[in-house]
Amino acid sequence: MKSKVYFIPVENTDNIQLINDKLKNLLEKSRVFDFIPKASRVAVKVHFGEEGNTGFVRPEHLRVVCDEIAGRGASAFLSDANTLYRGRRLNSGDHIKLAYEHGFTKETTGVDVVIPDDTKKNVSVIGIDQKYIKDAKIVRVFIDAGALVAVSHFKGHILTGFGGALKNIGMGCASREGKLAQHCDLAPVVYSDRCIGCGECEIICPASAIVIKNKKSEVDKFKCIGCASCLAVCPTMAMFIDFNAGDNVQYKMVEYALAVLKGRKNKAGFINFAVKINKECDCWSMENPRIAPDVGILASNDPVAIDKASFDLVNKACGKDIFKAVHPEEDGVRQLEYAYEIGLGSLDYELIEI
Repeated sequence: MKSKVYFIPVENTDNIQLINDKLKNLLEKSRVFDFIPKASRVAVKVHFGEEGNTGFVRPEHLRVVCDEIAGRGASAFLSDANTLYRGRRLNSGDHIKLAYEHGFTKETTGVDVVIPDDTKKNVSVIGIDQKYIKDAKIVRVFIDAGALVAVSHFKGHILTGFGGALKNIGMGCASREGKLAQHCDLAPVVYSDRCIGCGECEIICPASAIVIKNKKSEVDKFKCIGCASCLAVCPTMAMFIDFNAGDNVQYKMVEYALAVLKGRKNKAGFINFAVKINKECDCWSMENPRIAPDVGILASNDPVAIDKASFDLVNKACGKDIFKAVHPEEDGVRQLEYAYEIGLGSLDYELIEI
């Protein structure tokens, strides 16, 4: 059976009101939020953008999404998880401040921003027993919410070919330990020429896997649990993980998406903004080149179908697989096929233009 994907074309991304009118029309006619229970608290998963990047979905558009949720008798909040890498989204305090600076204030969006810290109480362990991931570490707020809506900027990605709904929830809802598990299976290594022996990594390590010897950090890879806390506190960036060493990052990301949606099949909503389609993720702390013309906004209750439709529409507009062209070593089709294989959704869809 084909999954329904609703689509409305968008050409001028500078006209905020025009896009908001189109988005409102899309949400009303698609009825993709019909699954949301009254009086429920809805987690709206969004990427707030790294400092220096403006490719993220604008906060004014999130207001339309949250107002639609409120109109159904539910309440929404915007949320994301903290990152592995050093930057303004590394910890909850700075992450929230950056979200406000990018316009995601209550005055603009009508709702609160909730970004939990990475303490154990804020992480849920979801058993999925898949090929690569047995137990997924998900930020609890996404699991405890009464409903989930993912608003994703569809664009290229250096490790996954492209990033859409599957990446937004699979990688985006994972705790820092979960993100590390997706990127690689390696413990951190220490650049001894950078290490100053300050001991900050030893102090923060929850597994006592790091000790200072001869004024340098040493990591016991057998004790390391992969939480990446040492990367966050190292003042000289002497702790390093080769994220590209994870050959199976797309498969792990998809399995994490399965964990986030466990028990929520057809009970989640997905909106993809296939506009301002950049070469790289919104995590880049800089502008990066656009690789495709604006296509439009898509909505569905099937994360696989909406990503497949977004992928097809963008490539049709470019006349080729533009994601493969800009990232020749990655094939984003793998994430789609694997997501279908493990039952996350359908590759066969009916595109309904609004």
